Amino acid sequence: MKNIFSTVFMNICGYDIIIFIVAVFTGIICYRLWRSADKLYDKMHLTVFVPDGDTSQKEAVSDICELRETEIVKMRSRTGSLYSVFINLTGIFPLLGILGTVISLLGLVSDTSNITGNFYGALTSTFWGLVFAIIFKFLDGIISAKIEDNEKSVALYLERNSKNVAEKEFAEKEKVVV
Repeated sequence: MKNIFSTVFMNICGYDIIIFIVAVFTGIICYRLWRSADKLYDKMHLTVFVPDGDTSQKEAVSDICELRETEIVKMRSRTGSLYSVFINLTGIFPLLGILGTVISLLGLVSDTSNITGNFYGALTSTFWGLVFAIIFKFLDGIISAKIEDNEKSVALYLERNSKNVAEKEFAEKEKVVV
């Protein structure tokens, strides 16, 4: 048992550290993505769900009037970019685990005296790759629902905004003609 722990620790200090570094980086991207999606949701929720009370409606209308289309599109683009990076990083964890396994098993060719240690090292790489893939895939399920909701809200806002702009332009043309 002592040999197993020393092998696992040695592998964590070896190849598995790459998996942990990528996991920390992915966690940072996940956090920034979460915050970006929340900011966009906070900006967009009043464009879709207007409260019933008179005071709340007035506040909602003033908040909606302060929205700028370019700002919303920029926020959506940033969230989309972060989501793309997050998805790509999440997808490489199983590959990193397999790569660590292959690297550890290649050590068997050069050092047949430590077959058990190399085999355990191969298993730890696979284990950590799968663990982080599962964790981030779970977080992806939560975040993707939020991003999809934001996409629908932004599309609805842009559609409504373009209709309002077209109606204003038409009304201004009518004033000029009369």
